[in-house]
Formats: sequence, structure tokens, C-alpha cells
Amino acid sequence: MTPSRLRPNFLTMFVSRKRLAWRGGRQSHTMKGKTLRTLILSLLAAAGAAAPLSAAEITARPIPPEAFARVPEISSVSMSDEGDLIAAIVAAPGSDGQRTALATWDLTQDVDSPALAPNYITPSGNRMEFIAASALKGGRVLAIGRQEFTGRLGGCGEGSIEGATATFLTKAYLTDLEHSRFEDAFASNTRAVGISPELQRCFELAGTASLISTLPLDPDHVLVQQLNTISLASNVYRYNVRTGATELFYRSGGRSSPAFFSPRDGEVLVQSRTETAGGGDFEIFTELKNPETGAWEVHDALTVRASERFNVSITGIDEATGQFYVTTDKFSDLAAVYLYDPATRQFSDEPVAAHPEFSMSGVVLSTRESNFNQPIAVTYLGASPGRIWLDENLQSLQDALDQAFPDTSVSIVDWTDDFSTVLFSTGASNRPASFYVMRDLSRVQLLGHSRPWLHEYPMERTTLDYYEARDGLRIPALLTLPAGWTRDDGPLPTIVLPHGGPWARDFATWDASGWTQFLASRGYAVMQPQYRGSTGFGRELWLAGDAEWGQAMQDDKDDGAAWLIEQGIADPERLAIFGYSYGGFAAAAAVVRPGGPFQCAISGAPVTELTRLGNTWSENQLQRAFQGRTVDGMDPIQNTDQADIPVLIYVGDRDVRTPAFHARNFYNRVRDRVPAQLHMIRNMPHSLPWYYDHHIETLNLIENYLANDCGPGGL
Repeated sequence: MTPSRLRPNFLTMFVSRKRLAWRGGRQSHTMKGKTLRTLILSLLAAAGAAAPLSAAEITARPIPPEAFARVPEISSVSMSDEGDLIAAIVAAPGSDGQRTALATWDLTQDVDSPALAPNYITPSGNRMEFIAASALKGGRVLAIGRQEFTGRLGGCGEGSIEGATATFLTKAYLTDLEHSRFEDAFASNTRAVGISPELQRCFELAGTASLISTLPLDPDHVLVQQLNTISLASNVYRYNVRTGATELFYRSGGRSSPAFFSPRDGEVLVQSRTETAGGGDFEIFTELKNPETGAWEVHDALTVRASERFNVSITGIDEATGQFYVTTDKFSDLAAVYLYDPATRQFSDEPVAAHPEFSMSGVVLSTRESNFNQPIAVTYLGASPGRIWLDENLQSLQDALDQAFPDTSVSIVDWTDDFSTVLFSTGASNRPASFYVMRDLSRVQLLGHSRPWLHEYPMERTTLDYYEARDGLRIPALLTLPAGWTRDDGPLPTIVLPHGGPWARDFATWDASGWTQFLASRGYAVMQPQYRGSTGFGRELWLAGDAEWGQAMQDDKDDGAAWLIEQGIADPERLAIFGYSYGGFAAAAAVVRPGGPFQCAISGAPVTELTRLGNTWSENQLQRAFQGRTVDGMDPIQNTDQADIPVLIYVGDRDVRTPAFHARNFYNRVRDRVPAQLHMIRNMPHSLPWYYDHHIETLNLIENYLANDCGPGGL
């Protein structure tokens, strides 16, 4: 049952927007000197923090494709546990924003400057491109690189079933602050404990080597996981970042895999075991380690069937009571956080964190020594990812930063135990991220703006709205409008932009693809419907998409267009649909649904053959049982004789998730019925990050097609 010290009134907090009243688990130390708010406000004013433009006073103007295609000046920023170094991906010097580089900052140097330049920069190689970085402990840095691969996949990774031969390798490298040497992370050592070179290549093709725990109380080690997506075997290794020594920490047996590690020492406390349950279904057993006997015990309250699709995620442990924090939607439409007592095998009567409008995503536990493993925040899936601090110091810091950076969102990324060094970022749906370091609560220094060249362009913030589908289901939608537009200006040409997935969702944050603001800057209204089948808005909306591809799921896009017309936003004669991946399917479906609201469709990396997708949905049976059985409905390839609007189709020639045959076959079937274009994008993979040339080519295609070929006279 729930201890009384952990039973706050969450609903009151969320409705009134007051700070969360979590009772217990606060840090005991406090910040001294001037009030934090006054101090930070004066510091940021001195640092010249940029104020966003007032979009209401200006008119939108087209942002060139190059502005979105260029590599961000800084991204993937992280700080070491010791607070002595920062690692990030930056634009390579001299590359004109077309290549990336690994950068590190030495924070032990006391540089008195409003901005901090990196101390060391290593550009990407001739074939390899750095795509992510992480600062580890002990002066070590983990860098992720990606390079093209053409050859036999040997049953490894996405695309192996379809026979694809052109894809990408993803490799992890370890280096130090000075980048004095780059070593293949984990590869040579994992082979020493039973990983063959062939299996290691499989991991690189599937991108399944990952850092799963930094073991914050251990000065030397981290935990690394390697997953074979075909066998579901998951081995965990303890890696010494100082010596490179690797030891096998956990070996999966049969269908078992680790589900939760002790934050203190990395011990596996929870594992998941999967067994067939007949009819193509699977039982997913959750097993907890008995702390007295060390034996694994099945807990029925945490066990589910794949077909039930309950989310049960263990996100932390309360060491004082031995109870686990579990985020689940077993008891309500929206996911909430409960405590689970392994001794009584019961959940708490009430959730310890819930939201009246959005699903919770978990509890954040401290990794700092002074209050280790104490709850310091809860997180939820709002219009943008939300976080409510439980820690008084962090809440005070957040309040001060929010006041210092109005009209943007501030995220506290990392901090040292004594708050001598704090890493934070600012950004919004109309403001690309900027990164700062605060030293000793007395100096704020800029690390970099990700896309400073966009600051001169007016952009409106993306907002969250809701509309009613034809069957009464409430559909969330994100709306991005041209800067300065009001209803008095009259209805707009409009793009309905469904997300991929479909088990995913959009957030009102900066769009890494650039699509929303790129289109809005050209005078288009952009709506991103969170159609049935989307996640993060409750089980009802999610499950309502089952077997409704191209049917009720598609109705939701059409109904969203009708709602925009009713609101005076969309011009009924100037509507288009554009989507990518599943969104590409939705665009293809719109082509073959006669009488729809759209003047044309843009279908990026589409799925168009549901039967073939169902047969090759995943490399493992569990994923097919979990999601593959929901893939059914109207199959575009079977209805091409109904095509009645023009379509632009494009796909990367290294896309192994939605292989080019989907785009090519659909194009060949509709090109004699409607104006159709097919473009293969050279060396482009399915997912971000895309390269400069990929953005340039696709954004120009989209812009020109909408202006010139989207029906008579363009959109």
C-alpha cells in the first residue's frame, strides 16, 4: 500500500498549476547567498540572453531550405558526472554546415567569457559521420558514428527479410577529452567474452549496442547492453571506462531479458520472460528477484499478454520500503505512476502521480550522492514533454530560469551535486535549442545556439487543440500557423501532416525535420493530427486505431481538415496531405479514397502494401504479435484504380524500414491514372538524422510540388 508520506494531491497541483506537493524525499542542502532568482536574472541579463521575436508584429517570410538542411551548430549535449567535461556534436569547421564533428569542453579551465568555445574538435571521417555523443565518467567520451554499408545483411537488422543490401552501420567509439585516440567501444572486449565478429557486425547493422546505466556511484564502470533482435537474447556487460576491461554481467536465458537494474550497483532486480500463449499470442511474465533468496519469482500483477497491450514500466525503486515505481495504464485510460509492493504483490490504492489530461511517463530519481535515488521529479506527456520538480532547489532554479527566458522553454539538463556546474538548454517549437553552462551560481556562459541563423525569422509557436471525429472520438491536433496571421486575414492554404509510427505522437517542440516551420513560413497552416492509433494520449485513442489503417484512422485526417475549415483557418479549395513513413501511407491512402478533401498528396517513404508489411513487420514473433496483428484495413495497392488526386512520392535508396518497393509499386499503379512523381533520394536512410543533401533535395521537392503541381495552379 502507499506510505502516507507519498500520497500528495496531484490533481489539485495539475489543475491549479501549483508546484507538486510531494511529501518526503527532498534534498537537505540549500543554496546560499543572494536569492537564486535575483542572482540568475542579473547573470542572464549580463550574458545577453536573446529574446525571441514578436511574431504578432511581423509577417511570415519563406525560410530557405538551407536553413533547415545545415548541421546544427551544437546538438547532443551532455555533461560528465563529475562536471569536468561536456561533449557534443557540432558543425565541422570549414564544412559550410554540411558535416558534423565531435567536440569537447574542458570545464576545469576557468574561462571568464560570455561564451565557451570547445577545447577540442574532431571532424567526421571521409565515410563516417558523428551523429551522437555522451560524456561519461573518468574523462571518457562515447561517440556514435554512422556510415554507409552495402553488402549481404546475413539476417541482421532491418531490411534483412526483404533482402535489402544497402543500409548503414552504427558504431560506438570511446575517446577522451583531447580525442587522443578513438577505440571501438565494447566491440573488441565483448568478443573476448563470447561475441563473435559476425555477431558483432549484426549488432552494428541493427544498432543494438547501447549504454544502459552510468552506475553513478561507481567511479570506474558503466553497463552496456547488446541485443540480438532475432533471438531476443540480451547480454549485459560491465565496462571499465578507465582500463577497457569488460565482463559479462547478465546473460539472457531463453526468452528472458533484463527489465530493471539497481541504480546503486547495476544488479538486475527485474527481468521479463516471454512464453507462447496460443493463437499467436504471448504471455510476458515479470519476474522480481527475491532479496532474501536471490530466486526469480513471477508476479502476476505485473504480467500481461502481448495482445492486451497494457503498458507496465518499472521506472524506479524506493530503497526505504523496497517498493517499485511502476508507470502503467492498467487501471485508467491515461498512464499513471503507482507504487508496487513486492511483499504483498499489490499496487498502491491510488497513483502517486497522475494527470487529468495527459499520461505520466515516470518518476525521476536522483543520481547525486547527497540524495541518491530520492524522487526529484515526475514527468508527463503534455503538448511537450512535461516535468514537475519535487526537489526545492531544482524547482527554485527552474523558476528563476523560466523568468529569465520568457517565451521559451528551459530544460535543466544536468548538474553537479553542489550545483557548482549546471547545464541547461532553452528552446521552443518556434525557437531552436540553445545550450548554456552556469558556474557556481554566479556565471552563465553560452555553449552555442543550434541554429542561430533562424533567429531573424518570425515563427509562431505550435499549439495543441482538439476536434471531434465523425464517430465522436476526441482527436488531439498540433497547429502551426504563419507568423502574424489572424482570422481576419482569411483562410489559408493548409497541409495536414500526420506523423509516422503509427504508434507514436508529435510534440509541440522544435521539429527536427524542419517541416512545420518550413511550410508555415511559406504561408501554409500546418496541422498534425494525433489520429486514433497514436500513443501518449490514452488507451482509448491508441486502441481505436487497430485494424483501421486507411479507414477510421484516415477519417480522422479528413475530419481534421473539416474542422480547420469550420474554424476559418483552412481554405477548402487549398488542402493537401503530406506524411512520412506511416504518414506516407496516410498520404497514399488519400490518393485512392475518392471524394476526399485534399487537392494533392505528398507521400514520403510510404508503406503501400499492407499484406507485405504484415508478413515482414518485425524480425521477432513477439513484435508481430504485439503490433503486427493491428496492421489491417484499406490496402492502397489494392485500390489504385480509385486514384483521383496527384501525388509526389519519395524514398531514400538506403531505407530498409519502408523499402523502395512500396513507393515504386504504388507509383507504377497510379501514374497512368493521376499525375504522379517518384523520386529516389540518394544515400538517404529512413530515420533522422538526415544529411545536408537529403534535406536540400526533399525540401525543394516539397516546396516546388506544392507551388506548381498540387492540382491546377498549385496549392
